Amino acid sequence: MEVFKTIWNFAADKKTAIGYSVMGLMTIGGQQLFSLVAFKCPCSHQNVPYGFVFLFVPALVLLGMGYFLNSATWKLFTGCCVNPRKIFPKGHCCRGPQVFLQVTMKAFFAPVLWLSMALLNGTFYECAMSDWQTPVYVRAICANKSMECPKELHKVVCGKTSMPAPEREEILRVLQAESQILGWGLIVTTVMLSLLYTCQASCRSKVSYLQMTFWRTYIEKEKEHFDKLSEAYASKLAERNLTSFFENKEVDPFELPSNKAWEEVSSLYFFTRERQYYSTLHRHVEQDRTCVNKEEETMLDFVDGKCV
Repeated sequence: MEVFKTIWNFAADKKTAIGYSVMGLMTIGGQQLFSLVAFKCPCSHQNVPYGFVFLFVPALVLLGMGYFLNSATWKLFTGCCVNPRKIFPKGHCCRGPQVFLQVTMKAFFAPVLWLSMALLNGTFYECAMSDWQTPVYVRAICANKSMECPKELHKVVCGKTSMPAPEREEILRVLQAESQILGWGLIVTTVMLSLLYTCQASCRSKVSYLQMTFWRTYIEKEKEHFDKLSEAYASKLAERNLTSFFENKEVDPFELPSNKAWEEVSSLYFFTRERQYYSTLHRHVEQDRTCVNKEEETMLDFVDGKCV
């Protein structure tokens, strides 16, 4: 899980071609493994549920993992039952759903890739649709075929039908062609929607391209240093407490951020042109803590479609 999380964060946060390629290879490898090792079409009237389970269930699992491994999910929802204004801030009720939409778009990368590769391969689709009993579909696929076609269509994938070999091969080609058309259609649709969303987000961006590049670099470095310092301070605190326990002596003072400070720096980022802070932590250390506007603390915003 830790290895997958590292790869996922590398791809989703940095959005590098290498990261997405690694995720793509993992998804394609998993799909091929399922097809060769785990998938065995029953060639019965259970073809439809069996084929669609292998087609859609792994995609749903990948979608769930995409939500689970994205830190923005937990920034958005942690404490939302106690303070619903984190998701629906006053005067900006659409901000929370917009951020959730961004998280969803990231989470959909692996599921869409799985479905695309599975449809291009055709194995799962052929099994499922060979037993699709809709009269219109059966008449269309069995047109100009032998009388056994409607009754033995579910056996075509396994080659256990009494239909002539040329008819069986033709049906398999039709099923594979349908699957591949759907696969390419899904790929084209996803690419076009991603392009449109990226263009729309860039057009509405509040910062220039170079400043956005700097902002992304800052966020990555801040996360790296935060993880290192968190581990260091946690280690010091644990060592202080254990030393006090075993040596039975008074503890030395140990300054830590207040609960309010933790809450502020854990919220999603709000960007304004007037005060150019690059994260909630940056804003917290720069501003006078007593003058932070409570309304502003609950606001959510994003630049170039990226959550912080």
